[in-house]
Amino acid sequence: MHEMSLMSEIIDLVSLDAESKGFVKVNKIHVVVGDLSNVLPDALELAFFFFQQQGVPLIDEETELCIIREAAKAICSACQIEFEPDYRIALCPECKQPHSLLISGETFRVESYEGSDGNEG
Repeated sequence: MHEMSLMSEIIDLVSLDAESKGFVKVNKIHVVVGDLSNVLPDALELAFFFFQQQGVPLIDEETELCIIREAAKAICSACQIEFEPDYRIALCPECKQPHSLLISGETFRVESYEGSDGNEG
């Protein structure tokens, strides 16, 4: 499951940035996962849960993972209709031509994170 290595990288990147900002804890991580990104949200959540249990610095059992799903959308170059493809290469449902351009759904990125510096009152 490649989601383990993806989550490891996410935690490393977020932790490095959080430490550079003086945070002592990461409260929430927002990740965008496109429907055609080849990342399984459930497996990503399972990987996150695993790392929460490992005592990773800045990440604990209270840290939340928020997965933002990005729907797949394509536009047909021939007839300009917008549709939701099931695959990266898809026939237009209107004109049945394979001239579609994927405009969303492949994204996989850390959107943002929230942290605390330990001075909350």
